[in-house]
Parts: sequence; C-alpha cells; structure tokens
Amino acid sequence: MKILTSWLRSYLPQLTVSDRQLADDLTLRGIAVEGVHDLGEGNGHLFEMDITTNRVDAMNHYGIAREAATIYNLPLAPLDVALPASTEGAKSFPVRIEASDLCGRFTARVLRGVTVAPSSGRIAEYFSLLGQKQISNAVDVSNFVLMGMGHPTHAFDLDKIEGGIVVRLARKGEKLRLLDGTERTLEADDLVVADEKKALALAGVMGGWDSMITAETKNILVEAAWFDPASIRRSSRRHMLHTDASHRFERGADFNAAPVANALVSRLILESGGQVEGELVDVVVPAAALKTTERAPIALSVKQVQRHLGTTIAAEGITKEIVTQYLASLGCELTPQSEDTFATKLPSWRLDLEREIDLIEEVARVYGYNRFANTLPTPGVVIAHPLAAAENAVRTRLLSLGFSESISSTFASQADSNLFSAVGKKTVAMENPLSEEAALLRPSLLPGMLTMLTHNLNRDVQTVRLFEQGAIFAGGTDEVAESASLSLGLTGTVAASSLHAAQDAPVFELKGVIESLLSLFTHGEVTFTMETPAWLQAGRSATALLDGQPVAQFGELSASETARRKLRQPVYLAQIDLASLYSLPLRKVTAHELSRFQAVERDFSFTFPDAMQWETIAAAIHGLAIPELQRLSPTEIFRDAKGKSVPPGYYALLLKCVFQSNERTLREDELTTWWAEIIATLTKLGGTIRAPGL
Repeated sequence: MKILTSWLRSYLPQLTVSDRQLADDLTLRGIAVEGVHDLGEGNGHLFEMDITTNRVDAMNHYGIAREAATIYNLPLAPLDVALPASTEGAKSFPVRIEASDLCGRFTARVLRGVTVAPSSGRIAEYFSLLGQKQISNAVDVSNFVLMGMGHPTHAFDLDKIEGGIVVRLARKGEKLRLLDGTERTLEADDLVVADEKKALALAGVMGGWDSMITAETKNILVEAAWFDPASIRRSSRRHMLHTDASHRFERGADFNAAPVANALVSRLILESGGQVEGELVDVVVPAAALKTTERAPIALSVKQVQRHLGTTIAAEGITKEIVTQYLASLGCELTPQSEDTFATKLPSWRLDLEREIDLIEEVARVYGYNRFANTLPTPGVVIAHPLAAAENAVRTRLLSLGFSESISSTFASQADSNLFSAVGKKTVAMENPLSEEAALLRPSLLPGMLTMLTHNLNRDVQTVRLFEQGAIFAGGTDEVAESASLSLGLTGTVAASSLHAAQDAPVFELKGVIESLLSLFTHGEVTFTMETPAWLQAGRSATALLDGQPVAQFGELSASETARRKLRQPVYLAQIDLASLYSLPLRKVTAHELSRFQAVERDFSFTFPDAMQWETIAAAIHGLAIPELQRLSPTEIFRDAKGKSVPPGYYALLLKCVFQSNERTLREDELTTWWAEIIATLTKLGGTIRAPGL
C-alpha cells in the first residue's frame, strides 16, 4: 500500500518529526513501512507499507495518521464533512434492504446538476504522486476517499436507476455487466445492489456498466454501505475479482464510516458544481450494529496490563495515565468502574479487538516493544502438561511403526463434516469462513488426512503412512467442546503376511497399530465389531471397543467416497478417540535382564478348519502356563486350492515356539513334556498334526 507523507501531515498539522523517523516509529508499532521514497522538494515522501490483514483500519491515510497521533500524543484533525444546504421539500430517495443478514447499513445521497470533468486540485496532485489513474472527478473522488479514510463508496448515474435502490440476493443465472466490461452470470448467494428492475452492482466488489458515470451524467446517487465480509469474499472469489473495495469489505469495514464516507464523496463532487437534494438516507439493520459498533464493553484492569507487560526501561513503567491515553487515542471510550478497572467501549473501526488481552497488546504495541527491559522470567518449577507423557508415548510408538507425523487444517467443509462427524454431535460453524471448504471447525481429523493422502497420490507418491494428533470440535458457536483425537492414513504397499491375503493386509496392519497403541495404556478388555460408520467399506472395516465402548474405527475408505474423490488406489483410515485413552494411566514399562542360557526353538505343523482363529489357538497354548515359553508365533499359513495337500475348508499352520529359562539350561525331558502338551492341546482344538514333508 502507498502512503503520501504530505497527505498524512494534512491530518496531523502539529507533527514535527521527520518522515524517516515517522517510518521507523510506525514500523516499531507494527505498521510496517518497507520503503521510503523521496518525491522531491515540497512533496514529502512515499511510504511503501505492508499492513496485516487484521488492520483494515490502517489501510488508508487517516488510519495511519491516527496511529501517528497516538504515538506522539498529538491531536488528529477531524474529517471535514460539511455540505451545502440541501433543497427543501425533496422526497427521501427509496432504499430497501431485503438481504438484511448480508447488508447491515446502506446510505444514499442525491446530487443534482453536477459537472463531470477531469479531476483537479488535491485529487489530481495526490493521484499524480501515487501513480493513480485518473478518470473523472465523480469517479476519482471515490478512490480518493477510499485512500484517504478507508471506506469504499460508489457513485451511480441517478437517471439510469429505475425506481429506488434494493439490496438483495441475485437471482440464479441473472446477468450483470460490470465496470471492467465483462458480463457475469450471478449465483443465488451473490449480493447485488439493484433497482426495481435490474442489478446495478455486485455489492462490495464492483459497480455495473449500465449505471456508471459518464461525461453526460448530470445527476448522481452517492452510495456508502456496510456489507457482510463472508458474503463479499464468496462473490469476489467466485468471480475472481479482487478489488480495493472487496479487499476492505472482506476484512471487516467500519460500520460507522458509511455516512462519513458518503458526505466526503458528496462534498468533493459538489466542488465542481451541483446541489444536494434532500437529506441523507441511512438504513441501518440493528442486528448488524450489535455485532460491530454496539459491541459490549470489555473490562480492562490496569494491574493486569502491568502484570502482563512487566518491567520497562523507563522508571515509571506502564502507568494508568499511559493506558488511558493510548487507548483513548486509538478510539476506545474508557469508563471508570473502580480505581483500577475500566469498561472499555471498542471503536467501530477495530473489529480485531475482542478481549482484554487484545487491549493489553495494543498498549504494548504503542508503547514500543523496544522500551521493555530485557529480563528473564522468575525462576520456578516447570510443570509438564498432564497429557504430555501420553502424547509423546503415542507419537513415539507411531514413528517407530513407520508412520510420519502430519498437520492439517483445523477447518472442514460442510460436506466432509456431514460425512465424518459422530452421530448426534453438532458441528461448529464459522461466523466468517475463508471459503466453503473451511466453513466449520473440524469434527474429525479424517478430512485433513484424506486431503494429505490425495495430495501425495496426485504427485505419484504411492506408498504413504501418516498420522495426526489434534483437537476436534463439537457443539455450537455458544459453547464449543474440544477433544483430543488421532487419525491414521495408509495407502500403497503393505508388508506381506502369512496370516492374511495381500488385499486384506492393510486393514490388519491398522488393527495391529491400534492394538499397539492400546497396549501403551492400562485398560480392560478389547474387542472388535464389524459395525462401522458409512465412510468405511462394509466387510473391510471394524470398530475397536474398550470395555464395550467404541474407541476406534478403522478400515478401507468406502467405494463411493473413493470414487467421488477420484483416488487412484485404495486408502485405509483409522480414527481413534485419544480423549478416552488419555483418561487411562500409561502402562509402566519394565525391563528384564536377558537370559544367559541358550534358547530352544520347536516347530509344530497342524491342519485346522477355516473356522479356527489364531486368537483361540494362542490362548489355548498360553493357557498351559509354561513359564519358559518366551515366544509363540505363526510363521506360515497355507491353503491348497486343489485340495491335494490340504483338504478344502482347512488350512495348514506352522507354529514356532521359543523356550528359554533365565536360571538354567533346559533339559531334553522338559522340552519333550512341553512338546507333548502343546500337541495334545492343538489336537483337542480340532487340529491334525501334519506328516513331515506335507
């Protein structure tokens, strides 16, 4: 953004510091001046400025002047909004706001007998220094006022308006030719300024061709309004139109600036001739005013300011007088509530101020961070977060299992929220979403996980394992419930297993990961059920239950979602309720000394019916309570489709048992006894020992 110091100084007649000192002081207060260019004798300097998106109030000369007035404790010249007397007896121009949730204020003033001519005087001078294109006085004044005090305005050719002004939603498919000459097809949620028959402008973005000011224009309607930021952002991005007006409205314009901006534009147009007809039409929607200019005051404690900001270089520190001086100069109205506390009414142009800590930050910013003493914090006991150990244990385990940690957006679309949110849980809508894809706080980590997996697949990364720990949200805007969650994402090659078919291996890998995570905590019985949510493929997914309560869902993404998202290969997901796990104590890790004695391996080859599960086999062998049995594992599973070596409906299982004592070398007679017990147990389960070579 470009700022002229000569224009700034017109609002600060008592400012004596040099332009370069002013640039340094503004930058130290967060109003960054990135370049200072000398414009020659008598013209001052041009500041190249970088204003953060939350400071829309400072995206103009008057806003920067307000900051300088606060820094140097100088009076700020008021804006001159005096107008010639209007004609008496004129009817009020009709204005109707139909979309009252999207347009909170609309002002209109009729000017008759105007003269449209090239700009001159201050406007021509400042525009020349700024390199700003000049069109005509009636058009240039809108840009001049926008750069001067920051509020967008628009001038219509009054004679091209049929009836009155109607602020409404567009009709789907309605056509509108804009000032850039392009014709746009509007959607049903586009906000337009219209007359009784047609759309005149895309509200807050750009005016229309059919009502623009031309050299033949004699009568003008000056408009200044306040529009809902989210509505302007949607229309601006949909039509790929980023204008100076939309840039301001998208970030939250000043609700009270509309009548001031209207008066400034009208006054400058009338300098070339013409007269005002009637009074200003100012239509206000009370609900919008409550959210902006009539926000509830914030309680501010001077002691809290001093506690947060700490020691300064100056001996007097942050005093009550400094606090009130800075905030009052920034536009706040402070009403004493006690010796230490104020009720602070916020200025209409600072929608970024919401809490006491915001006001404390403003005091620190204006005072200057460079004026605080470099002190170390008071020594004390550092207390770890109660969940830090559990979070670290989960992270370490997943990293060791080959997963990479990821971070996704905290927001989600309505469609993803409908799919992944828990049954019966309400979602939290954003009041001012950046886009339709970020309309809600995420009710699940899975939308972000799917986005990251898709991103990798689209870039030919075919094997991916990711996890994310984060917060998910439920409830409503009045009360938001936040809980810890974990998502896992897996796609691509999975290590082969003798226990499962290749296409089933990813599901069982996720099952194993979940069991591994659960083993970190002391808990009750873990069971699994095939009942799963709609986003998982039936028959290829499961829900893990901890003492009968769902703790995780996992499996293959449903075929419908895979097709809708155009995924190139199967994707496997898991969602784990970390809040439930974190309520359990971490299992204490114990280490045993390694045995100095030789381990002995024994293999057992059996045939079992397909209905016999590994869990039953392992439980039966462990039930023998052989203390020297250190490890039991299935090393091979075999089925014969032709039924020659293994009958149909059966499978061959090769078991490996490892025996070892920590006290002595094992004897052959002991091994023979255990061998016989295991064979008897497996036979009792319905197994048949296989002959060697089969």
